[in-house]
Amino acid sequence: MDSSRTRGHVRSRARRLLLPLTAGICGVALIGGCSGSGSSSGPAAGSGPSASPSVAAGSAATTGGDALQSNYEQVIKNVLPSVVQIESGNDLGSGIVYDGKGDIVTNAHVVGKAKQFKVTSATGGGQLHARLVSSYPAQDLAVIKLDKVPSGLKAASFSQSSKVDMGTIVLALGSPLGLSSSVTQGIVSATGRTVSEGSSGGGTGATIGNMVQTSAAINPGNSGGALVGLDGKVIGIPTLAATDPQLGSGAAPGIGFAIPASMVTNIAGQIIKNGKVSNSGRAALGITGRTVVGANFQPAGVAVVALTKGGAAGAAGLRTGDIVTRVGSTPVKSLTALSEVLASYKPGQKVKVGYERGSSAKTAEVTLGTM
Repeated sequence: MDSSRTRGHVRSRARRLLLPLTAGICGVALIGGCSGSGSSSGPAAGSGPSASPSVAAGSAATTGGDALQSNYEQVIKNVLPSVVQIESGNDLGSGIVYDGKGDIVTNAHVVGKAKQFKVTSATGGGQLHARLVSSYPAQDLAVIKLDKVPSGLKAASFSQSSKVDMGTIVLALGSPLGLSSSVTQGIVSATGRTVSEGSSGGGTGATIGNMVQTSAAINPGNSGGALVGLDGKVIGIPTLAATDPQLGSGAAPGIGFAIPASMVTNIAGQIIKNGKVSNSGRAALGITGRTVVGANFQPAGVAVVALTKGGAAGAAGLRTGDIVTRVGSTPVKSLTALSEVLASYKPGQKVKVGYERGSSAKTAEVTLGTM
């Protein structure tokens, strides 16, 4: 889970990244149409058709601000009933009602190793009981299912578009620090981020590609909740917040990451239908590997410990004992680096893989498989 109860000690599983990032919070203009001028020259306000342009501009700004305010309130009213708080023992996290059958999607690190959960709607009501359907740590996603579906259970609407635009205004809904029904706002700061999460403190150690970066605050307990646009559609699941080593690994303000809706619906849909994930949509080299070190005791590549039967690497001629040193134009010095570079590819793509066999440097063209 992401946090303890409100009055307990806060767990920081939502802050497992250690990234040398230096970016500020991106601001959102709530009122548009400001001219930036303080001039009051011209006819006095309220003097008929010749009223001051500044008054007309102010009136438009107020109207625009009211419309945006109303939009915010409507989105929260529509989406919040689909956001739940998930409890296992003393740990809390968030989740999203996926369908009317009681399926709830959340992060794998929220469910951890638990099999049974207590669920509370963000809008209140009695506690419900749920069980684990399946967890997919490789992409930090999981599905739990309510034992009894209450009447009026409202499923969230997920965006069908894989494209998310930078600058899009977003709201993050969940239970940060155990404070249910909490909402923060920001924008989409960047897209297509590849992020590796830690494996300590309950983390899955997953490397996830194509993540949405947002300035909306993501705190312990937000994980598994909803990141929504002003159209009320879920565009992602808040999962990680960056930490800054210069701040003693404290949270880096305004830098959070969400798993995109297209990835969520792909994984959750397979879990609900089949109880497992057979096609993650991510590229795979088809090896079991381990990081090797060079003469200077620094990471120097990934040794092939085993080949997946029928996998991409074996089909391209790689053998057990080979050391992968490059994928495409990107050097590979560790398992983490290999995961990160593969996250930028799609299954079926062809890529040149550099590797060492004994004292010889070799290259193979590999048609990547599916993870």
